[in-house]
Amino acid sequence: MKTINALFAGLLLTASVCCTQQANAQAPQHMSYQSVIRNSSNALVAATPVSMQISLLQGTASGTAVYVETQTATTNANGLVSIEIGTGTATTGTFSEIDWATGPYFIKTEIDPAGGSNYTITGTQQMASVPYALYAKTSGNGQGPAGPQGIEGPAGEDGTNGLDGATGPQGADGLDGSNGTNGESAYQVWIGLGNTGTEIDFINSLTGPQGAPGATGLPGAQGIQGVAGTTGAVGAAGPEGPQGATGPAGVSGLTGAQGPQGIQGPAGADGQGGVSTAGSGINVTGAGTVASPYVVSTTSPCGLAIGQTYQGGIIFYLDASGCHGLISAPTDQSTGIQWYNESYTNTTAFASCVGCGDGNTSMIVYNQGAGSYAARLCYELYLGGYVGWYLPSIYELNLMYRNIGQGNALGLGNVGGFASYAYWSSTELGFSFAWIFNFIDGNASGNYFKYNPFYVRAVRAF
Repeated sequence: MKTINALFAGLLLTASVCCTQQANAQAPQHMSYQSVIRNSSNALVAATPVSMQISLLQGTASGTAVYVETQTATTNANGLVSIEIGTGTATTGTFSEIDWATGPYFIKTEIDPAGGSNYTITGTQQMASVPYALYAKTSGNGQGPAGPQGIEGPAGEDGTNGLDGATGPQGADGLDGSNGTNGESAYQVWIGLGNTGTEIDFINSLTGPQGAPGATGLPGAQGIQGVAGTTGAVGAAGPEGPQGATGPAGVSGLTGAQGPQGIQGPAGADGQGGVSTAGSGINVTGAGTVASPYVVSTTSPCGLAIGQTYQGGIIFYLDASGCHGLISAPTDQSTGIQWYNESYTNTTAFASCVGCGDGNTSMIVYNQGAGSYAARLCYELYLGGYVGWYLPSIYELNLMYRNIGQGNALGLGNVGGFASYAYWSSTELGFSFAWIFNFIDGNASGNYFKYNPFYVRAVRAF
């Protein structure tokens, strides 16, 4: 059987409803999934209708299939197929009833490139993390740029007061004295405790002489007072929500149509201007300007290098440690999508630096809400077993162009496979405009309306 040679992409947080920009979206019941399909000769299966059977396996790569569905989709010119898992024809299980807490889970794909049910291309891969919206957990455990802190959760309600104890029973009434021995007249007596005694009627006998009056019975003892109910426990305080996002810096870094604000140089002089960092084996070149940015040009102590395939993408930036940096998605997420969601607003996503695209993306999605637009496309991406992707800032696009794109500052060539076209950044210019970076000539421009359809390439930190 042939083995699929593909990069897997999956879903996250596709909101099924959204009330307002400040309301929490309902958890979605589907996952976005992308895969590049190659045949046994390692050739792309491009622009071809294919049949797919997707199984979610629990526990191991050969574990129980808790959900199975079939779909038909068409690959694009790059052999990329995009589907929504959970929207196909289910043959086993129900997608909405999957318990994501009982993982791990594996995605098994079976493909018939002829469009039938003879699945000759197959592959299985563990999901590195369960979908954020479905499991309601923060995505990823790796250290990346600090996320925004949410609103503090409300205090828990006080517990209800305990019930009062029941009132003790009334003591029994004393018995009446007995009648004389010469005969009985009809009488009634209450047998029992307190007010709950049982009335018993005795049958009248023949009337005899009236007996002497009986002695008056003693009063019954007072019933014991019921114990007071205990006060209910005070409800526990609700969990503290994450801190809300810090507002971005002002727009002073951008002036009119001039290029974006240059990056801040790294701390200290160690490694600047081509000086080797002591003991690290890293050579940092460049003057730290937009025209000549800092570039880590050799393999790091962690065995990483710019242009290397790593964690579901391509490394295009390493920091001074050589062990952390930024990864570009291996292919474009769109060849034509607008920047906004049909709403002109100031999202305040004005930042432009290494790592700034993450905060920009969160601000845009919070402001624009649900819909189909560049920032949300990256925000919901699950690619190569990883989440945490975002729309890059204008400076991060510049680094991709120079290091792994057409800029060729390191002589690697266009290893990122970028199109000679304009790509959207997450850096906003104002109410109606946002910045794009042109991979034809390496120039940036902020004078493009947000409704224009441009390319999108997601990035993430590691």
